[in-house]
Amino acid sequence: MRGLHPCNLGWLSYGALKGDGILIVVNTVGAALQTLYILAYLHYCPRKRVVLLQTATLLGVLLLGYGYFWLLVPNPEARLQQLGLFCSVFTISMYLSPLADLAKVIQTKSTQCLSYPLTIATLLTSASWCLYGFRLRDPYIMVSNFPGIVTSFIRFWLFWKYPQEQDRNYWLLQT
Repeated sequence: MRGLHPCNLGWLSYGALKGDGILIVVNTVGAALQTLYILAYLHYCPRKRVVLLQTATLLGVLLLGYGYFWLLVPNPEARLQQLGLFCSVFTISMYLSPLADLAKVIQTKSTQCLSYPLTIATLLTSASWCLYGFRLRDPYIMVSNFPGIVTSFIRFWLFWKYPQEQDRNYWLLQT
């Protein structure tokens, strides 16, 4: 289950602490959409107990993080730096996660497990955030999104090296 990713709530908190309206709006929308995804998934999931336990565990971890950043780090500047570092680590791990399939792609010489549209979206999103961070001179936003650009180009290279085969049934239906 993908669920509510700490990136949205972390960057939302970072934006609120920094007073950055763009970070607040974008990550509020992202958190709302992910919450709707969780609710829809829970509605249709046959193993509700496992999913509810995972969701409750994630919410507990998020509450612990919230308590740490907002209660145990009283200095706003230190909180901003620690929260920026926390968000950066999660964002970088999110961008690096598709490379877990790298060995499978090379071993099978197939990119069937990779999504070309998602690769394009990742490149555009990470480049936009990287430029936004550069404009603000915010190293946490800029540096954490740079791996998204790099991993997108790695996946583009993989698509070039191991092109996806077209589904024969699709071609038969078009004739």
